[in-house]
Amino acid sequence: MSAASGGTRPGRLGVGVVGAGRVGAVLGSALRATGHAVVGASGISEASRERVETLLPGVPVLEVPDVVERAELALLAVPDDALPGLVRGLADVGAWQPGQIVVHTSGRYGAGVLDPARAAGAIPLAIHPAMTFTGTSLDLSRLEGTTFAVTGPAPVLPIGQALVVEVGGEPVVVAEESRGLYHAALAHGANHLVVLVAQAAQALEAAGVDQPGRVLAPLLSAALDGATRAADAGSGGGPGAISALTGPVSRGDVGTVTEHLAALRALAATSDAVDVLPSYAELGRAAARRARAGGRIDADAERAVLDALDATTPEDRA
Repeated sequence: MSAASGGTRPGRLGVGVVGAGRVGAVLGSALRATGHAVVGASGISEASRERVETLLPGVPVLEVPDVVERAELALLAVPDDALPGLVRGLADVGAWQPGQIVVHTSGRYGAGVLDPARAAGAIPLAIHPAMTFTGTSLDLSRLEGTTFAVTGPAPVLPIGQALVVEVGGEPVVVAEESRGLYHAALAHGANHLVVLVAQAAQALEAAGVDQPGRVLAPLLSAALDGATRAADAGSGGGPGAISALTGPVSRGDVGTVTEHLAALRALAATSDAVDVLPSYAELGRAAARRARAGGRIDADAERAVLDALDATTPEDRA
């Protein structure tokens, strides 16, 4: 394991980036900017090699075992499904080294997936940024203030927290047994938000709106800002994000909900947007139940909205 040679500040490390994808190359660049030396990176695709050239100029592209051999901090930024096999495979060839810090960026896994490295004396940490990445320099400024979930053995958590703070992030400790729920929450929020935007944009286009993104951007930005602020305000036991709910369900406006269902049913009959109506209905049910629990509507209004939404046919829900 080589010593870091590119920084002058104490505690600088030689960082090896295993997987120069959108996340790995950006985090490697961010660590480099704080004085750590990136001693090698692995990347198979042409896009990965281009990212190394752009974000990590001068860093050699090496085979994975060579990257790990050089690294004091091995940053594993590979797809979730590939991570366990990678860690085991490197253990089988004796690549892990005592005292080496091994960090993976998967949201799905905690530090347990790094047990083969830990058995060789390495320090295991799971550090996941709650952010989407483009794999470009634009991401570097977006790291500022981004929350990172840090998971690992209690004695080494401060190492992970310090690394997050160095790149401008805010560390939050997530327990090993909670990583799956943590990641499901992020995927449900971010990924399904994209699906909702796609569905809403398709409906707007069918309504004759040429630039649906321009219409949606200020509305959704305001809704998202209000909901996330309310979520934090409600963390002590208040109604939370649902207090920011607007629209017909929050008013118990059954007539408008019924009209929406008819319009979306007609859209499905004349286009390939067959998933919009069942999505609207299912999320409408969740909105009604949460609006009732949060005191936004009374029991009669909740029942009326649910009855209207439940009137969708089996074909609508297919």
